[in-house]
Amino acid sequence: MTALVVILLYLALLLTLGFASQRFFRGTSQDYFVASRSIGPFLLLMSVFGTTMTAFALVGSTGEAYRHGIGTYGMLASYSGLIHSAVFFVIGIRVWAISKRNGYVTQIQYFRDRFESSGLGYVLFPILVGLVIPYLLIGLLGAGSVVRSITIDPGREWLNAGVPPWLTGLVISSIVLTYIFLGGLRSAAWANTFQTIVFMATGLITIWVISSKLGGASAASEAVLANMAQKAKLSRENIPPMQFLSYAIIPLSVGMFPHIFQHWLTARSAKSFRLALIAHPLCIMIVWVPCILIGVWATSAVFPVGHVRAGDLIVPLKHPPNAELAIMVKALTTPALAGLLAAGILAAIMSSLDSQFLCLGTMFTNDVVFHACGESRFSEKQKILMARGFVVAIVIVTYLLSLLEPRQVFKMGVWCFTGFGSLFPLVFAALYWRRTTAAAAYACVILTAATWLALFAKSGWGKTYLLLTDLKLMPATLTFAVAVVSIVVVSLVTRPPSDATLDRFFRRTG
Repeated sequence: MTALVVILLYLALLLTLGFASQRFFRGTSQDYFVASRSIGPFLLLMSVFGTTMTAFALVGSTGEAYRHGIGTYGMLASYSGLIHSAVFFVIGIRVWAISKRNGYVTQIQYFRDRFESSGLGYVLFPILVGLVIPYLLIGLLGAGSVVRSITIDPGREWLNAGVPPWLTGLVISSIVLTYIFLGGLRSAAWANTFQTIVFMATGLITIWVISSKLGGASAASEAVLANMAQKAKLSRENIPPMQFLSYAIIPLSVGMFPHIFQHWLTARSAKSFRLALIAHPLCIMIVWVPCILIGVWATSAVFPVGHVRAGDLIVPLKHPPNAELAIMVKALTTPALAGLLAAGILAAIMSSLDSQFLCLGTMFTNDVVFHACGESRFSEKQKILMARGFVVAIVIVTYLLSLLEPRQVFKMGVWCFTGFGSLFPLVFAALYWRRTTAAAAYACVILTAATWLALFAKSGWGKTYLLLTDLKLMPATLTFAVAVVSIVVVSLVTRPPSDATLDRFFRRTG
C-alpha cells in the first residue's frame, strides 16, 4: 500500500504539471503541433531523450539481460548512444531546416513534397500508425507489469494479487491523454523534461541501493561468476556474433519515428541540437547501466537461481512477462523506495506515450483531413479539436489491444523498431540522393512493409525474434536489404524528380 500511495502521488504531481503547462499554450495549431518551434537546447534534449526511453529501455532491457546477460548493454545501449546521435546530426538538423523553410509539421508532408506525390502520404500513414501502435503497447504492458509486481503481496498467486494491469493501463492512458489534450506538444515537452529527470535520478538511486544490499557491485558480479550455470551472463557469450552485429540496424529506427521527427521540428534553431548530440549518449548510459546490471545480478547474485526474497520469504521467480526489474526493486528496497522507483519507471514509459499519441493526432489532422479537404476550411479550434479526437480514438484502441495476451516488452519492441529501422533508407535517400524517385519511395514502403508483416506473422505476432538463417541474423537484416535494393533499383529505372523540386530540397540552407 505504501508503494501504491507513492506511485499515486507521483501521478497526481504529473497531472498538476500538465494543467500548469496549459497556461503557456498559445491556442494555435502550430503551438499544439510543434510548440511554435520555440524549444531550446535543454528542453529539446530532455524531450527527445525522454521520448526514446520507453518500457523497452527499462523494463525490456532488464528482462533481456536476465535471460541473455550483460552483452545486452553493448547490443542495445552502446549502439543506441552512438547511432542516435549520428542520426540526429545527419537527419535531424537537415530535416529541421527544410521543414522550417517549408512549414512542415509532419514527416509525411516532407515526403509528399520531396517526391511530388500526394498518394505517397496515404500509403505511409496507415503503415506508420500500424508501427506506432505496437510501440504504444509496450508502454502500457510495461506499466501494468511494473505496478502489479510492486503492489503484489509476498506468496500470493499472480492471478489474484496486485493492481491489475488493465487498471494501470487505464489510469496511465487517462493521465497522458489529459495533459496532451490540454497543451499539445508544449505540454508533452514540459512533462517529458520533468519525467526524464525523475527516471534518470531514480535509476541512479536504484543501482546504488540494490548494489549496497548485495554487498557492492563487485560482490554482486562475483556471485554471478561463482555460479557456473550463470557465469556466461557476464560476457557476450549468450548472444550470437551476427545477431549482435545485425542489431545495429535497430537504432536507425529513430530516424523514422514520427514522434521524434515532430520533436525535431520544435527546435528554436539548429544550435538547439548541439546539447542533444553531445549529451544523448551520456544520458543513455545513466539509464541503461542500472537496468542491465540489475537484470544480470538477478540471475544468481541474490538467492538460488529462480528465487528472490520478498519480506521474510524466499519465493520462486515465477512471474508474467516484463516483471524482472520490479521484482528486484521490491525484493531489495523499502516499500516507499520501491514506490518511488516504480514512479521513475512509469515516468520513462509515459514520457514516450505522450509524444506517440500526439504525433498520430498530428498526422491524421495534417496528412489526411487537411490534405483532402484543405487547411483553410478549418478554424484554429477545429484543427486542434480534430487532432484531439483522433488521439482519443488511438488511446482507446491501444488500451483495448493491451488487454489481449501479453508479449515480452523487449521482443515486441524489437519488432516495432525493425519496421521503422527498415524505412530509414527512405529518409536518408530522400535527403542525400537527388536521384531518388517517387516510384522508388512507393516500392520501398510497400515491399518493406509487406516483408516485415510476413516475418512478424511468422514469429507468432511478436512471440520470438525469428532469427534468420544459421547465422542468427536479426529480421531487420532482410527488411533493411529490401528497402535499400528497392530504392536503388527503382530509382535508376524511373524518371528523377523535377529540377524545381531538387533545387527546393537540395539548396544550401545556410
